[in-house]
Amino acid sequence: MVLRAHKGGWSLFFLAAIIPGVHLQKNGSSIQPASEPEPSSEAQIYKPVLQPSEAIPPIGTYKLNGLDGKLCIKATMGVEYIVIEKKTWYFNLDPSRVRTSGHCDKDIAVLSLTLPNNAASLQFNFRKEKKLFYVTKLTVHVSPMPVCQGCANKTYSGLLDHEKLFATADGQSFNCKSENLLLTSSQLRIKLVPLQMQAFTLPKGQYGKEVECWADYNKRIIPIIIGAVVVTLVLIIGMTCLFIRDRSRQGYDRL
Repeated sequence: MVLRAHKGGWSLFFLAAIIPGVHLQKNGSSIQPASEPEPSSEAQIYKPVLQPSEAIPPIGTYKLNGLDGKLCIKATMGVEYIVIEKKTWYFNLDPSRVRTSGHCDKDIAVLSLTLPNNAASLQFNFRKEKKLFYVTKLTVHVSPMPVCQGCANKTYSGLLDHEKLFATADGQSFNCKSENLLLTSSQLRIKLVPLQMQAFTLPKGQYGKEVECWADYNKRIIPIIIGAVVVTLVLIIGMTCLFIRDRSRQGYDRL
């Protein structure tokens, strides 16, 4: 915005005082918008830093709405990247830095989690088939800081395709407190712990009935089975001892 003055400069001073974002040029002939500060040419680029030891990944809840505005994907999980580069390195996904994107159709949906500067990503491709939904494809990559001085920058990528991961009845949620370790390539693995997810049908935007994963089921049921077996063995041994003692008494009575 440029204001020209024909006579005097008092009107220019007045306008400069009441109009925000403009200032009076030294020649006194015009008022122009204040220029925006130029962005720094040395903007910082975010890169994940690999760690030599594991840490519990922070848990985030990621949501995606369909074109109708209704929630179509919801996932709660902690994500750990495991990189094999001479030794094993670890990186945990920070939910506060994640940008969520994707789309939902009738039978196909995509949930993408991306870090700034595309430094890391994790994408789930969902499919609904009859009365089930599952993850049919998982793609992942991470571009971390070099693991040593002088080492070159490197991107680690992985893919799982034509799968039926986390299959669950439509309207219900897959829930697993145990570790889900996914081998996406020879140099990159993904660990999801814990994990709860649901796609396509989310009544009132909430998780439906939880479907327990096999790992959790085994952890819960195996101790029960072992306990029952131990109790049964104790009872059998106890009854056998009583039976032998009663037979011994009968033999003494005859003598």
